Amino acid sequence: MALIQKWNALKRNKSFKYGIPFLVLMVGGSFGLTEFTKLRYQFSKQKTITPDEMEQHGVKMKKPEEVTIEKVYETVKDLNIDEWENKRGPRPWEEN
Repeated sequence: MALIQKWNALKRNKSFKYGIPFLVLMVGGSFGLTEFTKLRYQFSKQKTITPDEMEQHGVKMKKPEEVTIEKVYETVKDLNIDEWENKRGPRPWEEN
């Protein structure tokens, strides 16, 4: 009987009711944040890939002077955006 009375007294105590969950959240959050910071620093140490390495993987990169905003604008400027037709792609469950 004394154990039940002590438990009821603890449930009414504000430090037990609000303080313990707060401390658990702070300590648990600290451990959770360490996992996210590990990921951040793990992937920030990766090196960049050179164009030669990209060609070995089968990706052809353009030279930086070929890809400027002015040159891309020139190609987009000539597109006819007023007369276009919406083409629906095939769905996996449809037969063509």
